[in-house]
Amino acid sequence: MEEKKIQKVSESIIRLKGVRSMGVIGDPGCEGLGTYNMKVYAGALEECGRDDITLIVGDLVPAGTGHHYQTIRELTEALAENLVYALRGNHDTGAYTEYFGEKNYALLADAFAVVVLDNAMRTFEEEGLALLSKVLSMEEVKQAIIAFHIPVPNHFILNCVSEEEFARLREAYEPWKEKVKYLLCGHVHSGFEDCVDGIPLICTGGGGAMIEDVSKDIRACDVEHHIVHFCEKAGKLCHEIVNLPEDGYGREREDGILRKKLEETVEGELLAHFKYMMFADRAKRRGMSGIANLFRALAASEYYHARNFYSVLDKPAPFLESVETYIPGEEFEQEHFYRMLVDYAKEHESPLAEQAYASAAAAEKEHALLLKEAADMEGFSKDVIYVCPICGYVMAGEKVPERCPVCGGPKKQYEVFEKGI
Repeated sequence: MEEKKIQKVSESIIRLKGVRSMGVIGDPGCEGLGTYNMKVYAGALEECGRDDITLIVGDLVPAGTGHHYQTIRELTEALAENLVYALRGNHDTGAYTEYFGEKNYALLADAFAVVVLDNAMRTFEEEGLALLSKVLSMEEVKQAIIAFHIPVPNHFILNCVSEEEFARLREAYEPWKEKVKYLLCGHVHSGFEDCVDGIPLICTGGGGAMIEDVSKDIRACDVEHHIVHFCEKAGKLCHEIVNLPEDGYGREREDGILRKKLEETVEGELLAHFKYMMFADRAKRRGMSGIANLFRALAASEYYHARNFYSVLDKPAPFLESVETYIPGEEFEQEHFYRMLVDYAKEHESPLAEQAYASAAAAEKEHALLLKEAADMEGFSKDVIYVCPICGYVMAGEKVPERCPVCGGPKKQYEVFEKGI
């Protein structure tokens, strides 16, 4: 029988012969197990396949039901390339032990030890602290990583356990402190390195959940999805943080038939989104707000379906380089494609199509100009953008015309997009 990749831990101390490296994934599933997030997790598992084992430092699931645990376990079995261990996060409640076993345990590898402690409830369990002392006292253990979910107090964030809880942890490792080479945690949907009690602290939460601003010093735009590699080099335990490429994991893209079907599905979902939005507009104009609200909700649902399917196919550039990749398409549409179709529609006496293409071309020109400015993401200064809902023309700046320069629609109807709203 083929060995299971994701491990259900049944012993407090596990010896792993031949293991000299470990990949670490943080917080893959706490925001949900949708395809959009799970593609990041898939890429993280792929990158961790370079190591001998993988450790997930908590929040595998959004809530601790059997359904969610079964889903993450099946995904992991299908995608992992090595043995996968887990520790419990604050979202990993309910049936955690049924699927993953012990909450406090130690992995004794050839080059280092990893002591996994449960602090999902913001307290360290006595049995875990006793295990930590026992493992560190072993003569064979020379280098150790202490892994838990919620950070200990540090210099960057306040979302951590109390000083009193950290004192309990320190008391447990203090007699053998020289053996503790790293403190390792997750919980925060970002990543940072610090030094706490003279020990390197690595906080990694970039394995699936969307990266967030966590402090004025740690902004979402400065952190990528990532994993952490640990290995021994020249007798010393070392680490490397590796950002996950946004065009990573592409197994489904390699299947020509499936790729075609996914493309067709995205088109179908987006067409449904568009149809529902149009009907919502019609209903709103006729005073049927309840019906309009329903169709806006249905349209949003279809968009998220399309996003999930498209995320499987998507090969985006790194985030900070992404804006400029959209410029050539906008320029081609307004300079060549739409002009050609305007001429064709005119020749074939199709005035509505001619008008639609002409007004779209005017908007695409503005799109390209704004995207060129936005390519400098940090320097982009347009805080308010206006869109004419009649023809789709885009306007930016403090002053905009009283009527749309393309179709003449009144300013009172402009849709307003404001920074931070």
